[in-house]
Amino acid sequence: MPADGRHRFRRRPRRDERGSVAVEVAVLAPAFLALLVLAGVAGRTAIAQEAIESAAHDAARAASISRDAATARQQALAAASNQLDWQRANCASEPTLTFSGSVDGDAVSFDEAFASDPGEPAAVTVRVACTVTFADIDLSLLPAMPTNRTVSAAFTSPLDRYRSRS
Repeated sequence: MPADGRHRFRRRPRRDERGSVAVEVAVLAPAFLALLVLAGVAGRTAIAQEAIESAAHDAARAASISRDAATARQQALAAASNQLDWQRANCASEPTLTFSGSVDGDAVSFDEAFASDPGEPAAVTVRVACTVTFADIDLSLLPAMPTNRTVSAAFTSPLDRYRSRS
């Protein structure tokens, strides 16, 4: 017994436990790395989705304050591109914009919404789609993960009811 009166127990490592930490690290390290890669892909997708939603909002608003459909398309594309550039969205190519409209609650074409008479409630909807690329992320740990993903969002903005249109 030691001088301080306490029993000291010393556990001797068993021979079959040697190297178990190395095996655990070898097994778990790829899983942790795959989790980090997955978090990177999910984060980039979420950021891109937020950027696309903002771009759709800005595009619909820019289209709704235009006086004719042709100008509205140009203004919407410029607004969406500016928003995506500002947010540094990782789009593989230019965003794709799809235009539609409604008059008095009924779905019509984008051009028909601008051709409606003043006083009629009309709205325009702009859908923005963008292919987000993960080319700069090493996806070798996740072989089933695609190298890009398309995200989209739509926003509807009313046309001024009493303003003259095309």
